[in-house]
Amino acid sequence: MYQPEVYVSIDIEADGHIPGDNSMLSFGAAAFVLDSLRSGGFREIGTFEANLELLEGAQPNPDTMKWWATQPEAWAECRKGTRHPREVMTEFQTWLKALPGNPVLAGYPVTYDFMWVHWYFVHFCGFPTPYGFQGLDIKTLVMDRMHCTFRNSTKRNMPKAWFAGTPKHTHKALDDARGQGVLLMNILVGDYKQND
Repeated sequence: MYQPEVYVSIDIEADGHIPGDNSMLSFGAAAFVLDSLRSGGFREIGTFEANLELLEGAQPNPDTMKWWATQPEAWAECRKGTRHPREVMTEFQTWLKALPGNPVLAGYPVTYDFMWVHWYFVHFCGFPTPYGFQGLDIKTLVMDRMHCTFRNSTKRNMPKAWFAGTPKHTHKALDDARGQGVLLMNILVGDYKQND
C-alpha cells in the first residue's frame, strides 16, 4: 500500500564532533507534508524535541565548548530537563512510527545531523529504523536547483523566496529544524511552480 513521504527536518546540538566520543545535547525534529505541489501548499504536522543527558565516558570537545561559551542562551536551553538518551530515542521512535507516512529525515547538511541521530537511534533502539539508513541533504538539493558547486550552495547565495516563513536561526534545535524544514518545502514547491 502506498504511503506518502513525510519530510522530517532534524537539527542537533552537540558538545563535539562525533557521537560516542562526544555527546548530543539536544535535538529537534519538525515533520512536514506537501498538500499539493500545484497549489504550493505544505503543512507542519508535528514536532519532537528533547534535551539529553551526556553519554557515559564521552568528553566534550574543548573547541566546541569555547563556541558554546559564546551562546549562553542556547546552552541554557539545551541543558534544561535533560533525559537519558534511551528514553529520548525510544520516544522519538514512537513519534516517527505515528507519522501518517514514510519518514524521510532531512537536514542542512544532513551528513552531520543524520550521523548523530542515526548513531543514537541504533545504539539505543537498534536497527532497522523507521526512516531506513539515509537522509535527504538540503545542500545537495540546493546545488542541483541552483546549478552551482557544493561550496556555493550556502544560504547567503540562495533566493530570498526560499526563506519565506522561516524562523530565526537560534541554535535551539527545534527552531533550527523548523527553519530548515520550511526552507526545504519552499524549494520543493517553488521548483514545481517554476517548471509548471
